[in-house]
Amino acid sequence: MSKRLIRFLSLLAVLSLVLAACGGDGGSDTTATGEAPADTTADTEAPADTEAPGDTEAPSDDADEPAAEGELGTVTVAAGEAIQIRSLNAISGDTASLGLPNQRAVEMAIDHYGPIHDHEVSMGTGLDDLCNAEGGQAAAQTIVSDQQVLGVIGTSCSGAAVAASPLISDAGMVMISPSNTSPSLTSDLAGNPGSDYFPGYYRTAHNDLFQGRAVAEFVYNELGLTRAAAIHDGDPYTQGLAQAFADAFQELGGEVVGFTAVNKGDTDMTPALSEVAAGSPEALYFPIFPPEGNFIAQQIRDVEGLQDTILLAADGMMVANFMEIPESEGVYFSGPSLQFEGNQNEVTGISAEDFLAEYEERYGEPPSAAFWAHAYDATIMLLEAIDQVAVANDDGSLTIDRQALRDALNQTSFQGLIGQIACDEFGDCGSQEIQIVHHTDSSVTDATQLEVVYTYSGKDAG
Repeated sequence: MSKRLIRFLSLLAVLSLVLAACGGDGGSDTTATGEAPADTTADTEAPADTEAPGDTEAPSDDADEPAAEGELGTVTVAAGEAIQIRSLNAISGDTASLGLPNQRAVEMAIDHYGPIHDHEVSMGTGLDDLCNAEGGQAAAQTIVSDQQVLGVIGTSCSGAAVAASPLISDAGMVMISPSNTSPSLTSDLAGNPGSDYFPGYYRTAHNDLFQGRAVAEFVYNELGLTRAAAIHDGDPYTQGLAQAFADAFQELGGEVVGFTAVNKGDTDMTPALSEVAAGSPEALYFPIFPPEGNFIAQQIRDVEGLQDTILLAADGMMVANFMEIPESEGVYFSGPSLQFEGNQNEVTGISAEDFLAEYEERYGEPPSAAFWAHAYDATIMLLEAIDQVAVANDDGSLTIDRQALRDALNQTSFQGLIGQIACDEFGDCGSQEIQIVHHTDSSVTDATQLEVVYTYSGKDAG
């Protein structure tokens, strides 16, 4: 009943905007994909030479004249046709264990949500971001070539998002990531957009400025260590998170005695490990991905001076193909809170327990990475926004205004599997809950089963 009321009130609001905009140039049955202004977010003023939605001229006396479309154009879904969204995640190679649970969660969320105004929702064939810029760009080009697509759930990796986001934004589409965490994609949390922020980008994942702070406080305050090093691989996610940790650790009074990088594809980690060993670190944070992270864990004890160094990894390594190797035992992981017991997505009524039981029944295994709940909530967030702004026409078709869709996402507020979801002006919508877990048994590869040793709430910080 609550969902129906929200849809009814939202429909009235959209109809009001449409009536106020009568007399413009819109009303076409095709999709407009003109570029969004690069310096304009969904909730800021339009450029001087473009009328903002809701501020167009007064209604015309001609009641039959079509309504003006928003500045990003509209999508018309013909009677009997499906609403098109896309999944863009890492689903092959060494990072497939990160992206496959995301894609599967999209599939489940679409099934649970059901049709929108009697139109099915299709995600098409799942696309692969390859967890790199090249994969993100290629897949985004495929997506934007189809003007019926409204939004994307993805990417899995921040490096892929840096390349995909500007293309998705320029096409007037939206993208909601369940697992991108680089600060550059949203903001510095001080009111300034990140270097890779584009309007229409959102995420349910946390901002790594929170995660870096959480790890620093755990190492300095809980473990009592004052000398630390960090290794990244040059990716926007890994470098951003390593830097966030280093900055916060130094701010607390700790000393960063090593900060270096490995290359994707490296198998011999001895040079990088020898470099950080020179500083005699008590802790090493390596927020990278398999397989490079696996090699670090397997080779570190052979490097003089690092035999007793405490190892900490991040959510990119909190996957089965790392947690199953013996050398992963003893590693601490930072990542999103996985304490979802009792949480329920209020839109679908599905609880975390319901989700996990159905997931294992459908796919024959538990999720292999930590962001399944974020992917489910991201998909529901997109579907609910589409539902709110879609206008049903007399011929059975739907009209969805792209700017109205962004506006609806900007106003998102609901309880999801991960907790309360609400977006700031740069698209950070997640709960910002970070936890650190301790992995002591390589036969356990389900991150939800690991001992939680530290919890940090970003929304309570500062």
